[in-house]
Amino acid sequence: MSTRTPRRRILRPPQPDGDPRRQQKLARRREQLHKEQENLARWMTRLKRAFHAVEKHQRTVARLEREIGQLEQG
Repeated sequence: MSTRTPRRRILRPPQPDGDPRRQQKLARRREQLHKEQENLARWMTRLKRAFHAVEKHQRTVARLEREIGQLEQG
C-alpha cells in the first residue's frame, strides 16, 4: 500500500495593485460585465413579453375548450 501525497502548490507572491496589466484586465472585465448586463436586461424584456403572450393564448384556448364543452352538452 502506497500513500499518495498531495501535489505541491506553487506559491507565488501576490501581484501589486499598481500592476497595469491587472488594471487593464479588470477594466475589460467590468466593461464586458456591463455589456452582458445590458444584453440580459434586453432578453428579459423579450422573455417577459413572450411569456405573457403565451399565457394569453393559453387562456383563450382554455376558454374556447370550455365553451365547446358546454355547447356539446347542451
